[in-house]
Amino acid sequence: MERIMAYDNLRYFAYSNDQICKKPIQGIVMDFWGMGSTGMYHEDTADGIFYAQQGIVLLIPYYNPWAFCNRQTVAYIEEILDVFIGHYALPENIPIVFTGNSMGGLTALALTALCKYKPVACLANCPACDMEDHLYERADLPHALYSAFGSYEGTLEEAMLTVSPLHLTDKMPDIPYYVFCGEEDKVVNKKKHSDRFVEKMRQSHTITYYEIPQMGHCKMTDDVKRQYLQISADSIFRTFK
Repeated sequence: MERIMAYDNLRYFAYSNDQICKKPIQGIVMDFWGMGSTGMYHEDTADGIFYAQQGIVLLIPYYNPWAFCNRQTVAYIEEILDVFIGHYALPENIPIVFTGNSMGGLTALALTALCKYKPVACLANCPACDMEDHLYERADLPHALYSAFGSYEGTLEEAMLTVSPLHLTDKMPDIPYYVFCGEEDKVVNKKKHSDRFVEKMRQSHTITYYEIPQMGHCKMTDDVKRQYLQISADSIFRTFK
């Protein structure tokens, strides 16, 4: 299909804080939302203001609410980055950080292996990590996952494994990873997902695991959220030259 994104219409496809961002641009944080999210931002977000003050662009793609980092999602995200980086003539090595919540956490992790743009760090909050286990974990998942991967060849299970972080660890780049997970998460089972993923990643990658007492699914306290945002910002400046 013809690519239709351009800088002039990019706000139909993603939120960006670049209009308020301190220049020159130091890096990009791409934040990915969870399953079912369909909102658009017409004003700058608190996160966008936080990053803008440090010269960091925040991009939040408006992808399919049942995306699960399928092929169309990867292409969509790459097109946004192509347009944005091209418009500002940013260097090829501009630092990019992937972050996300739940399905967006899966997206952030899987994209480190699947996206042509390689991040300098990845942060995931309560991510789905094992797609083999996830299909029937909740009643709302079979139709969502079938929607995301129904056009793939082979079985649904085979298609889901192509984006399953637990099954992509050998393809993930050698960058810092940060996983946040609530010990009271009732939506994405901590023991089946984050615990297993972190254990496997520790065999070959640098990963920091924040297990948050009394936290439910993606519900960070203000202090934890500030830590999460600061780690992502610091990751930009550790690599910027």
